[in-house]
Amino acid sequence: MALATAGLLAVSLVGCSEEPTESTDLTENRAGAMAEYGVGDQFTATEPLSFSVLYNNHPNYPLKNDWLFWSELTKRTNVTLEPVAVPLSDYEQKRSLLIGAGDAPLIIPKTYHPAENAFVSSGAILPVSDYLDLMPHLKDKIEKWHFHPELDSLRQSDGKFYLLPGMEEKPTQDYSLVMRTDILDELGLAVPKTWDEVYAALKAMKAKYPDTYPFSDRWGKPTPGGALLNFLGASFGTNAGWNYQHTTWVPAEKKFVYTGASEQYRQMLAYLNKLVAEGLMDPESFTQTDDAARQKLANGKSFVISGNAQTLVNEYRPDLARTNPAAKLVKIPLPVGPAGEINPAPRTSSGGIMISTKARESKNFVAMMQFIDWLWYSDAGQEFSRWGVEGTTFARDGSGKRGLTGDVDVVGLNPKGSKHLQKDFGFYNGVFAYGGNLELVQSFFSPEEMEFQQVMNARTPIAVPPPYPLTDEEREQVALWETPLKDHVTQNTLTFILGQRPLTEWDAYVTELKSKNLDAYMQLVDKAYDRFQKENG
Repeated sequence: MALATAGLLAVSLVGCSEEPTESTDLTENRAGAMAEYGVGDQFTATEPLSFSVLYNNHPNYPLKNDWLFWSELTKRTNVTLEPVAVPLSDYEQKRSLLIGAGDAPLIIPKTYHPAENAFVSSGAILPVSDYLDLMPHLKDKIEKWHFHPELDSLRQSDGKFYLLPGMEEKPTQDYSLVMRTDILDELGLAVPKTWDEVYAALKAMKAKYPDTYPFSDRWGKPTPGGALLNFLGASFGTNAGWNYQHTTWVPAEKKFVYTGASEQYRQMLAYLNKLVAEGLMDPESFTQTDDAARQKLANGKSFVISGNAQTLVNEYRPDLARTNPAAKLVKIPLPVGPAGEINPAPRTSSGGIMISTKARESKNFVAMMQFIDWLWYSDAGQEFSRWGVEGTTFARDGSGKRGLTGDVDVVGLNPKGSKHLQKDFGFYNGVFAYGGNLELVQSFFSPEEMEFQQVMNARTPIAVPPPYPLTDEEREQVALWETPLKDHVTQNTLTFILGQRPLTEWDAYVTELKSKNLDAYMQLVDKAYDRFQKENG
């Protein structure tokens, strides 16, 4: 299906870029743009320009105006970015308020599909698919990486898409379970390869240390079990937690199901309910603060926690080193569940960029699109965003491999470094370091992380679900249904896991969802899916 869809989209993508629209005449919008700009070219505006950008201010590396990133970017491109800083915790809400009030910056990064849907009908954001011809690096990667299925999943009912995707050549799964392997060794157990083996390991830990909850998790707020349900759900063939979507595509049945009412979702909840009921998982996992979860791990009150490469190196290991230097922590390959040996990470995991419609009226519009294309989609721009300036923050060895300079550290790669690539220089910043080819994405990985990725890369990538673009009228309708449905799913997800509601009431729960227009919702989804297939088939 993915291959067939890719072939279909190769046609539809060309069609979209060539269709005449009201906004294709850019004669008056080329000030500062390069007359000749193609793949491999360094973008440099022909006159000094400045563009506003919504900036997701991460607490781990708070915004600094004197970062080398800003000055070097201007030096290379003749463009000065004007960040409108918004705290990470309020990013989505503030973004919506700014767009709704007409005050949004021109460039709006860190947007995860389908968040852009809310702004399409108002005309507040640009149909970026109309302007791909201004972005040669993006177009080149779409073709080389066969990215048409992912683009198709972004399309609206008008056939256009309004989000420039973050693009990775290969999927990169980062989150999984982090386990005390010294405890596994003590119990004579191998690293679990399946979720059934995880259960068995937790049982053995509980038997040896009955006063502990072997598994005490973090990321319970604002989405209960956000990270855990995300990767556990994928293992069960559904989506949950941070990745919760109202629909799940079931390839074997060639149909969509409502996620929170699906058998796959029920099985996932039953697994977690078993862990909690048997005292293998801390019931506070879904409500406690991250600091509380870290404290329990550091103090030997738990042995397992969700994590990624950075939390393992920057948080969990330093925490344990202070309390138990002999302890050993490892991020294990994602355990295999009913969905089989899959790599669930999407190639669009880094989000994407919306463009304010106001930008189209600027005389510098073409230059801005060229700039975005270079910074976010060219090999040189992506290397710059991640690694910084050669000779200052990184150097190459004889084989051309990059490495941090002697005084610079990030993700524990150079622990003796007194300066930090993110905090002190502004590079490897989630606002700008989007995607890239496999070599670049993995260039910060330690040998340990490379082993993890090699296991995950050997697995089958999940198929991109087919799209079902909604019309404006349909979107308005589902907007009325989605919040009550999701709220009910979220509430009952927690009560089922904690045993506050028995899973014997699953059918009653599904009936409650139906009373909140579940059937009408799915009928509309199926209608939109069928319509798209007919129009593009």
